[in-house]
Amino acid sequence: MRIRFRLATGAAAAAGALAMLGQAPVSAAVMPGHAHCPRGAVTAYVANWGASTVTPIRAADSTAGKPIKVGDGPYYTAITPDGKTAYVVNELASTVTPIRTADNIPGKPITVGTQPYKAAITPNGRTVYVASLGNANGNGTVTPISTASNIPGKPITVGKWPIAIAVTPDGRTVYTVNSGAGTVTPIRAATNIPGKPIKVGKDPYAIAFTPDGKTAYVTNSGAGTVTPIRAATNTPGKPIKVGKDPYAIAITPDGKTAYVTSSAGTVTPIRTATNTPGKPIKVGSWPIAIAITPDGRTAYVANEYSGTVTPIRTATNTAGKPITAGRIPVVIAITPDGRTAYVVNRGSGTVTPICIATGIPGKPIKVGSFPVSIAITP
Repeated sequence: MRIRFRLATGAAAAAGALAMLGQAPVSAAVMPGHAHCPRGAVTAYVANWGASTVTPIRAADSTAGKPIKVGDGPYYTAITPDGKTAYVVNELASTVTPIRTADNIPGKPITVGTQPYKAAITPNGRTVYVASLGNANGNGTVTPISTASNIPGKPITVGKWPIAIAVTPDGRTVYTVNSGAGTVTPIRAATNIPGKPIKVGKDPYAIAFTPDGKTAYVTNSGAGTVTPIRAATNTPGKPIKVGKDPYAIAITPDGKTAYVTSSAGTVTPIRTATNTPGKPIKVGSWPIAIAITPDGRTAYVANEYSGTVTPIRTATNTAGKPITAGRIPVVIAITPDGRTAYVVNRGSGTVTPICIATGIPGKPIKVGSFPVSIAITP
């Protein structure tokens, strides 16, 4: 099972891009206080797997609040569309902890399946779906949780090792990526009944939908391919060849291009109209996460082994100068107002804010031990 604390995409959308990208060098200097960069009023929640805590970061001044105690091994966080509740998936405790964002008070843990890994929330905010890997030799499950009551429903059996989960933009279908089976299981949200598994490639890892919800793209890390799935019929298309070990994927807001990271140190753009891959874009060593600004102008790639973030200008598919982050950056997320990108550095237990207007990183924010994910309120 190819699980290396890899998180597919950043959790939040963004709005804005690097100014003058490709025309002026991006400074790698750290600017104490980050005072030059305007900020919004949202909160970022960082899951610290090694500390069993979640650290809230106030974007207004990029300061960390008091750690919030959750269950053992918090791995992933999903936030309701209204921003009122953050649901933290505790991998080692097999629970989910709801956090009231108004005062950062955790609620009673919700029991789910064995080794929960990821979660997704329906667009109407009524249901949280939690994918659990299960036992080593058995099928995984998906547990639906009513956000009104925080009561879990009957577990839904899916394929082996469900490593990723996503909900269609219309909220009708939940797709679970089963890494151990090489399949994707569609679940009808109205009934929570799973459909026939969809065959994809070896060791599928991540999934992303086009904004219109017509197509899902699944990265197959063991096959070096991406499988497009037609959502209307749940039928897979011809695999698209990309680089070695494709992991993270992100799609531009206009739905025209999907960007896929590869352990070869590249990002491959895919034209969704034809499902044809473009020329790979050279970035840093082992790019692990990617986020795109909502105006679609810039993609930001976190390079795990380089300790950097590479900006890519989507108009030309050219990479800008790498931006220094921290040790072992594994996740990147951008505030909804597009002012700041937050980079989670697993190796240093920090989060580096990057001002999007200038491309300059701010002073690292200390969080907990072994941070592995981040989610930002709407």
